[in-house]
Amino acid sequence: QVQLVESGGGSVQPGGSLRLSCAASGSIFSILAMGWYRQAPGKQRELVAIISGGTTNYADSVKGRFTISRDNAKNTVDLQMNSLKPEDTAVYYCNIVTKTRLLRIENYWGQGTQVTVSS
Repeated sequence: QVQLVESGGGSVQPGGSLRLSCAASGSIFSILAMGWYRQAPGKQRELVAIISGGTTNYADSVKGRFTISRDNAKNTVDLQMNSLKPEDTAVYYCNIVTKTRLLRIENYWGQGTQVTVSS
């Protein structure tokens, strides 16, 4: 099993910054991808940013404002969020996709952390 622990959420005014962190622990053989998703009230969960190998991808709505980074040695993934907007308000979830020794693909989610952008 793999556990994900998120931190760094909170409340901030528009234009402010927050940094989310996620640490993965447990039986990890190989991590294929690490990412952040978010879910606003009444909306579906959506991809915010993902990093796989050396490749990163971002939702169009956050390009140029958010940066995802990964520490392979520590199995952590961070999301630096700048120039935050009220529409960024959501619960943010960390996600990792792993491959087991038996080559099974597994998907894990963090518990979610609230980000609120409001004046």
